[in-house]
Amino acid sequence: MWPLGTCFGGGPGSAGLRVGRDRPGGVFQAKPGHRPALRGPSRRHSRRRARRSRFPPGGRGRGVIGARPQRRPPANMSPPLFSLPEARLRFTTSTREALINKSIKPLLNAFNQVPGSENEKKCTLDQVFRVVVEEEIINKAPCENLLAIISLAINGVTEGICTASTPFVLLGDVLDCLPLDQCDKIFTFVEKNVATWKSNTFYSAGKNYLLRMCNDLLRRLSKSQNTVFCGRIQLFLARLFPLSEKSGLNLQSQFNLENVTVFNTNEHESTLGQKHTEEREEGMDVEEGEMGDDEAPTSCSIPIDYNLYRKFWSLQDYFRNPVQCYEKVSWKTFLKYSEEVLAVFKSYKLDDTQASRKKLEELKTGGEHVYFAKFLTSEKLMDLQLSDSNFRRHILLQYLILFQYLKGQVKFKSSNYVLTDEQSLWIEDTTKAVYQLLSENPPDGERFSKMVEHILNTEENWNSWKNEGCPSFVKERPPDSKPMRPVRKRPAPEDFLGKGSNKKILMGNEELTRLWNLCPDNMEACKSESREYMPTLEEFFEEAIEQADPENMVENKYKAVNNSNYGWRALRLLARRSPHFFQPTNQQFKSLPEYLENMVIKLAKELPPPSEEIKTGEDDDEEDNDALLKENNESPEAQRDKAMTGEQIESFANRLGEQWKALAPYLEMKDSDIRQIELDSEDVRMRAKQLLVAWQDQEGPHATPENLITALTKAGLGDLAESLTNDTEGSS
Repeated sequence: MWPLGTCFGGGPGSAGLRVGRDRPGGVFQAKPGHRPALRGPSRRHSRRRARRSRFPPGGRGRGVIGARPQRRPPANMSPPLFSLPEARLRFTTSTREALINKSIKPLLNAFNQVPGSENEKKCTLDQVFRVVVEEEIINKAPCENLLAIISLAINGVTEGICTASTPFVLLGDVLDCLPLDQCDKIFTFVEKNVATWKSNTFYSAGKNYLLRMCNDLLRRLSKSQNTVFCGRIQLFLARLFPLSEKSGLNLQSQFNLENVTVFNTNEHESTLGQKHTEEREEGMDVEEGEMGDDEAPTSCSIPIDYNLYRKFWSLQDYFRNPVQCYEKVSWKTFLKYSEEVLAVFKSYKLDDTQASRKKLEELKTGGEHVYFAKFLTSEKLMDLQLSDSNFRRHILLQYLILFQYLKGQVKFKSSNYVLTDEQSLWIEDTTKAVYQLLSENPPDGERFSKMVEHILNTEENWNSWKNEGCPSFVKERPPDSKPMRPVRKRPAPEDFLGKGSNKKILMGNEELTRLWNLCPDNMEACKSESREYMPTLEEFFEEAIEQADPENMVENKYKAVNNSNYGWRALRLLARRSPHFFQPTNQQFKSLPEYLENMVIKLAKELPPPSEEIKTGEDDDEEDNDALLKENNESPEAQRDKAMTGEQIESFANRLGEQWKALAPYLEMKDSDIRQIELDSEDVRMRAKQLLVAWQDQEGPHATPENLITALTKAGLGDLAESLTNDTEGSS
């Protein structure tokens, strides 16, 4: 770095620039022929340089005495300057050449050769594309030339030589300047390249351009004359944007209130009735859009007057704005008009007439199906419309869509828009009637009705999705997440334990092993009756019932229902075992003891009374003796109906022996219980005894010799059944 005060390009007779120390940062121009004097740090620098020059070459010094400082070349060479006119001319020539050769190579070469920054060259090339398109439009070039320029711009975006929005700007310029018939061809190109527009390179830069371009086109088109073109634009937007795109969703459930159906509302100007009949008899000219004589039916079977005409077309206003149905006056009008119109549809059903057959033949042979975006409301067409099956389908389908909105849950629907029970019942009945009319309407009425019902049921899912705020269907995986390895299922203890002969689970201790194998199924063990700790209603409320009896004369403060701990336990027990806990009542209770006293009175009426007498030991002995006498005097049939005793089971188990397994299914024993009996013991007699004990626990008082004899007979063990019968008779 040169010291301050050093002259650049200085020397005898030369003019140089010097940075003066006395002027910090100041630069001035020296006079010609004047050598500026060295001052300040410059003198010290010259002396220091003179001292260094005394050393020989290769030593400390780096120069000779009186050596003049040499110039250094600038560190950064400035790039060649960008010339806009030259670049525009070069790009225009290359664009024309690329269009002729149908290749983007001339443009790539020109882009690389033109000096300047990349941003400057991109902006210039974007401008050149627009100028070339403008010239082609002025010269009335065919659409193919314009589409070739747009395709060239698309390739330019892919190669990175122009901005991503350039093709969309060109499309907007072309569609704004061309007539509608040529716009149709341009839009066909747009439709074919929908995959290109949805790619990452173009989507974020061009989605707003495409939306604006389509909206501008829709404003120019007529919905009645250019219906197909409008539908193509709507379908294109549906394919371009994702389902969750907010701009394409009617989130607030707004209606197209501009869709007004105009018809004759002045009865005096009506041509229906007698006047219309006379004109038809005289023979009127067929207007445009009406059926000719060869297509018209011979006679109109539906009586049409002005009232039917007015009521029929007035319903379109309710289909246009369904909110009117929540108003009382409007609902009554809608109800009256609908009943009359649907009554006409029910009374005059359509058959497969010649006109319908002719339409079917045209469709089969590929004839063009003509339809209109708006209804024709001429009075002269009313009889023909009501006789047309497609027209009836349109009207009935409008009813179903209206009913679905009135019944459905819409997020932005006002809280005041609620149907009464009477309205809901009428809508439900009318919906069934409409589906019936659709199924009776030819052709293929049944199939069409089921298809409409399926579509409307699917629409409920879309309504729910919109009510939830239209969440995205795409679930993106977090960038840091890794695919989870499949988790290996942990083997059950039974898979690696129980290696002994009896396949018992060994717990490491004899007592633990015995306790564990009593019932390996923990859930079944928990359900055992021995683990039932909840008291019965009789046991728990016995004391409270006695205290509630006025004859016992127990004061209120000593009653158990006044104990808070007792009341808490009583409520839990009532909730589990008493139906009175959940029964509604009009009686109001101020406190918990008052409520419990009421419940105790109810339970006292239902539960059996507690024992009142305390029997002595002598009385018990007398009762036991009487019972023994009764048992000895009972008949064999009565003995067989009593439950088997432990002695009977043990004696019969010794005789049953190996045949216990054949008897087990007829005692309604589960396979798991049979396997458990086999695991518990290897002794055949012990297994038979366990089977009979398990059967006795399962059947309870119904484990009688009679039932066991029946099971033995079904199992084919007649000998054992006969021996058990003899034992029962012998004991009696």
